[in-house]
Amino acid sequence: MISNSTLFINWLKPDIEEEQWEFFNHPAKQEWYRSHAVTWEQIVSGFDGGEMVAYPRSATIGEIPVALSYHSYDEYQIYLARAKRGYRKNYSRMEDALQGAGSLALKAPIIICSTGEGLLFSGYRRLCLGWNYGMVPHVWLVQLG
Repeated sequence: MISNSTLFINWLKPDIEEEQWEFFNHPAKQEWYRSHAVTWEQIVSGFDGGEMVAYPRSATIGEIPVALSYHSYDEYQIYLARAKRGYRKNYSRMEDALQGAGSLALKAPIIICSTGEGLLFSGYRRLCLGWNYGMVPHVWLVQLG
């Protein structure tokens, strides 16, 4: 038997300018940018050419491996459920709003791809919210070069 949820998330195109911290300051992502020779200018110039695509819970999107997607339940436990209170707080607020209203409009997480490999650039908490409620979230997929 299949259970259906009445909860819904409307995924919106994100604003790349709001995500600058992810490129310039996120320590876990710096090696990926260096190894793929990705610059901020490349991301910004390719951003509007991205597309909204479904991202079922997986380490890949289509055939593209996605670094730092932390898709398994064990990874969720490490990186979000047991994270410091400040990091969890945003997730809890989104979860409460979704349960209370039944639907949310959220900016889609961003995945950038270069040379056949992807990186979850931003939006891990939003991605988890969809996954944890049995939804197939949508992401803004940006192919570079």
